Amino acid sequence: MKKILYSALYAFAVLGVSTSCSDYLETSSASTVDGDFVMSSQGNVRLAMNGAYETWRDCAQNKVFGDGLWYAADIPGSDITRHPEAFSNQPGRHWAECMYQNGTYAGQYGLLSYLKEDDIYASLYKVIALANAVINPIESRADYQDLISGKASELSQMYGEAIAMRATAYRELIKNFGDVPYVTKIGQVAEGLMGRDYIYEKCLADLQKVEPVMYPVGSVVVNGEKVTTKNYFSQTYVDGLIGRMALEAGGYQTRRGDLTRTDAEGNTISYDQKGSANNGATYGRRTDWKKFYKLAQTYFKKAFTDNIGSAKFHLTDPRAKEANGRTYDNPYQYFFQQMMEADATYADESIYEYPMQQGGGNDGRPYSFGRPSSGGSSNAYPCKSYGQGRINPAFYYGVFDPADKRRDVSVTVTGSDGKGNEKLIPLVPNSKADGGGLSLSKWDENRQTSPWVKAQRKSGINGPYMRLSEMYLGYAEACAALGDNDEARIYLDLIRNRAFGSEVKARTAEFISKEGSLLNAIIQERGFEFAGEGDRRFTLVRTGLLPEKIKLIKELTLAMINGLKNDGYYTFDNGNTISLKVWTKMVDAKANYGYRLTTQCPEGMEDDPVLYPSWRGQNDAWEEFGCKYSKTTTNVAIKGLFKKLTDDEITAIEADGYAAQNWGSDIVKYEDEYYKYLFYDYDYDKAPIYLWPFTPQILATGGFKNGYGFKNE
Repeated sequence: MKKILYSALYAFAVLGVSTSCSDYLETSSASTVDGDFVMSSQGNVRLAMNGAYETWRDCAQNKVFGDGLWYAADIPGSDITRHPEAFSNQPGRHWAECMYQNGTYAGQYGLLSYLKEDDIYASLYKVIALANAVINPIESRADYQDLISGKASELSQMYGEAIAMRATAYRELIKNFGDVPYVTKIGQVAEGLMGRDYIYEKCLADLQKVEPVMYPVGSVVVNGEKVTTKNYFSQTYVDGLIGRMALEAGGYQTRRGDLTRTDAEGNTISYDQKGSANNGATYGRRTDWKKFYKLAQTYFKKAFTDNIGSAKFHLTDPRAKEANGRTYDNPYQYFFQQMMEADATYADESIYEYPMQQGGGNDGRPYSFGRPSSGGSSNAYPCKSYGQGRINPAFYYGVFDPADKRRDVSVTVTGSDGKGNEKLIPLVPNSKADGGGLSLSKWDENRQTSPWVKAQRKSGINGPYMRLSEMYLGYAEACAALGDNDEARIYLDLIRNRAFGSEVKARTAEFISKEGSLLNAIIQERGFEFAGEGDRRFTLVRTGLLPEKIKLIKELTLAMINGLKNDGYYTFDNGNTISLKVWTKMVDAKANYGYRLTTQCPEGMEDDPVLYPSWRGQNDAWEEFGCKYSKTTTNVAIKGLFKKLTDDEITAIEADGYAAQNWGSDIVKYEDEYYKYLFYDYDYDKAPIYLWPFTPQILATGGFKNGYGFKNE
């Protein structure tokens, strides 16, 4: 690759603005943007920002929140989630996912094993360059001080959006690469490493500066008119971003040992180390971490009290029970359902979503992390969905409370065959609905108002980059860490009571006791709230809980496997039992229930083999989209999924048409995939090597070397 490529990324002139996303207003722009162009009119500032948004949208979707690094390690690499295929099938992803075999494989990992030269790193710096092309001219205005010290205006809002975009890109760079170059000027080349602590502080200061002169979500002014869409960075988003970055700045991270660590004022930083060094890197947090948690506490609270705007947290499900008896009654699922409505719909709870247009460009999130489908790449019902994110069986069976309404929204045991039928997903290594085991269920093209059946990766489901529940849990975490337990408990209760339907069913005091502290309970609750969404891995890193949570899931997985080997089943503490086999049969759900697509299982009907687990089945009207059914038995009825069946029960259900299917037996058969490669050889002590290496061209252009034990060529 040529060095000129990188110089182009940091120049001010590149704005390849796409018009593929109709959610943006006035997306056409001049092909080049410089300081004079931005300064010439306020309208040109918006044109420049629209181009920057389109670049960020492409980067978010394909690099850090839909596919790319998020796809490779954030989604499958935690105590909750795992990969679907055999470890040896995707070594470029899986070595990074398992932290390079406790760091011992870092020196053998090829620098281009997964990353390409013109890839994630370059894309994020292109976003930064385009943000700088707006920021620099505005900061050179004669009225700049008046702009940032007055009331919110359209120009100050756009300035704030650019600052937020730059900070967002730096957050993603730090999260994935650690210490990186710090570029703030038009034309500046990304060279020389800057310590992440310095970058965090600079970004946090910038965000606090612009926050007062921005508009809350749902009231951003664009070209003189207030817009209600949530595809612009708002004051509410900036509050949340300050909270996010402050928790990360004050949290645990693995830092290479060959850089001088200073804060934004040039003062040397000291750290509390956790565990032992690994490949010259140590794992720890700043000794002054509390000041960052106080900052997070302040701005999370501002977001949902002063600047909540149009965001709304639903405590109850607004959908009515249908005449045929289909029951919703799950406000948590309602958030995801809103995302599967028409293109113009934004979920009430969202603070910011990057927009995707149905039938438009690559929509990787529902393809890679939606409910799996074995359909073809085109004209299928639904089309192929790969299913990169899978759930650890021990977590699903032994950790996720069966009474938690989030469980079946998050995890499914069935997928689609692509011909309008439901199918049990085998626990053998594979992809689509042909294997890989327990899968994510939050995005399911069966649930779209108008599914796109012409081609895969075109569903048009937006990316929910920030939502209210994260703010509530982030605020609760900051409060608990700082000793304000009463305030923290209010917001933990808010999340749990919604998830369980009542305070009595939530049993929060019992949950806190089990986790050992209120703070630990809040972190674990965040795992349930965002299960399978790629939040868990870095949350465990920054909170210092990574070693103990990995140890727990490894031990629980081994106990499950040994129980299956020795007894043919294993019963977890919560009462769930996994057995070597389950029994299934296909049924005509539409004739028997009046619908194919199931929702929340009504209380007391958990023995119904079609309605429980909840939130599965198939689209009620695939025929309207071209599906030609050859049979009416479209849904899977399942017996023995959570309890060991007696011989008499097995005889009875087999007489009723049920057939045995391999289940826990495949976990035993593929024990290495489920246990050995789950954080392969991690010793719970050495600094976790969770970061990605720089590629050769980045090293050559930037004038620095890799750390963490990675090679340099």
